[in-house]
Formats: sequence, structure tokens, C-alpha cells
Amino acid sequence: MASLSLSCAVASSSPSSSSSSSSSSSASPSMLRAPALSLSSSKPSVFSSRSFPGFHRRASYPRIYALSSNDIKVGTSLVVDGAPWRVIEFLHVKPGKGAAFVRTKMRNYITGNTVEKTFRAGSSIDEANVSKETKQFTYKDGAQFVFMDLTTYEEICLNESEVGDKTKWLKEGLDCNVLFWNGKVIDFELPITVKLKVVDVDPGLKGDTAQGGSKPATLDTGAVVNVPLFVNTGDEILVDTRTGQYMSRA
Repeated sequence: MASLSLSCAVASSSPSSSSSSSSSSSASPSMLRAPALSLSSSKPSVFSSRSFPGFHRRASYPRIYALSSNDIKVGTSLVVDGAPWRVIEFLHVKPGKGAAFVRTKMRNYITGNTVEKTFRAGSSIDEANVSKETKQFTYKDGAQFVFMDLTTYEEICLNESEVGDKTKWLKEGLDCNVLFWNGKVIDFELPITVKLKVVDVDPGLKGDTAQGGSKPATLDTGAVVNVPLFVNTGDEILVDTRTGQYMSRA
């Protein structure tokens, strides 16, 4: 918020001009100046976004968009029976007889349930306005996983049932995408790749190579993944969170 300052121009008088000014019964209109408003200030605003850590700019009402079933693709968010769903598989079918249709496999954002549903080709469907915001996983408080917006410092808590098996890839300081629908948190997405540290693994044998097989390794989040025989305790590795598979050493 810029501060408002009032500046007024005051006519100065000198002793030599006192006689001429006293002889004038009224001031000239040009000498009367209205106060000028200045919207600029050299001082920083005292009402920055950090002054309101609980304030978060988010629509307070849902926005619904019409979508044709012909536009369905993997990742499309739909509203079906009043709930948000994400399309994970789809197939446009044009049978020899009958109308064309779109066969989909969808996952419920809230419950995690997966169902198969068919839509008539060209039919109108409500698109779910699912928004994403980057939050950092900061710490775990009992059964609560705390995520923070590093701009507003607003904290969002998810319980263990909401986090699910993603907890094995969560590490403090990890940036995730939190998903909102109708102003509520419905899910969060992990980065595709995470860097984790091996805390327990059988030592490799002399002469082991990258093609020489694999062994289970326990990571600092508690997750267990199969790693090549040459990986040792203390090594940092990259893991694909979608498949849980070892990618490479970091």
C-alpha cells in the first residue's frame, strides 16, 4: 500500500515585495494551488504479504467449464457425480455399428478409487477446475504432514491416510504440487524424481558391475528399492516416484 503525502506550494515573500503584495486586495487565481496527491513513497509498504501469513488468494467459489468427451485425454480432470476425477487411460472407439464412444479409466482425487466409465462421443462433460500450488514439505507433527507456502508462510496439514504410500518418498525440504478443488485440498503430487540416501544395504562384492544384478537397499525415508550391486551405504541415488525404481546414482 503506497502512502499518501500532501504537498502544498506556498508563495514566499521578500521585504522588497511587501508593498506590492499588501496593495493587492485578493490573490490571483493562478496563485491558488490545490494540494497535490502523491501515490509514490520512498518508504517500503508496511502492509506486505508477509504481514498476513494466513491470507491466501484463492477463489471462494467453484468454476465449472463445459468439455466435450472428444477432448478427453490422459490427465484431464472431470466432475462426475459431484466428485473430481482424473483420467488415467482413455480410448476413442468407433464401432462398425452404433454410435462412437470414449472408454476411460479414472481415479477419484479424494478417495483414490479407480473406475472405468464410458462417455458418448461428442457429449458434454463438466471439467473439474483443479488448481496446483507449490508447497514445501517441512516436517511431520505426529500423524500430520505439514506443507508450507514459502511465499505466504501458510501451512497445510495432511494426515497419513491422505498422504498414503507417498510417505516413503517424502523428505523434509521437498517441493510438491498441492491440488485444490472448490477451495479444498484433494491431493498432492510428488516430483517425478527424488534424491534419497542409502542407509542400509549389503556390501557389494569385488568385481561387481552395473550389469551384475541387484539387491534391496533401505533409504533414509524408510523405502526399500532394488539397486545395482555396486551401490553402498551412504550413496545418494535417484528414484522414480511413479514406479519406485532406481534410476542412477546422484
